[in-house]
Amino acid sequence: MFMGEYDHTIDNKGRVIIPAKFRTDLGDQFVITLGLDGCLFVYPMEEWANFIEELKKLPGTREGRQLQRYFMAGAAACEMDKQGRVLIPNKLREHSKLEKDVVLVGVINKIEIWSKDLWDSNNNYEDVDHIADQMAEFGLSF
Repeated sequence: MFMGEYDHTIDNKGRVIIPAKFRTDLGDQFVITLGLDGCLFVYPMEEWANFIEELKKLPGTREGRQLQRYFMAGAAACEMDKQGRVLIPNKLREHSKLEKDVVLVGVINKIEIWSKDLWDSNNNYEDVDHIADQMAEFGLSF
């Protein structure tokens, strides 16, 4: 399980260090793809396979096809080097506006990679109480 928030930087070759606490669960090979809200998603291979199964279940509607293309076209199989760094493909860095300072966030079964500026501006949790109230409709209680 992934949890925690870690500040890192991307080097001039487009590599970022994966926090040591994430490396074991992530494994040697993993997938980075376009995420939601402006971030990237990083899935261990087993979780990626589970995610693919969910994508397969989407209806054949235009929206379903668009979501399948969004996640699959942006996907890249990646590996860590011996220093725990991963090269983030340029297209993915551009999409998420990753330039220098980034935040890696553990979110249960995946890691999110955010531009630090975007993370700081979008994730202040000001409306988390309202969101929690809405999630109660789905059986989530605190």
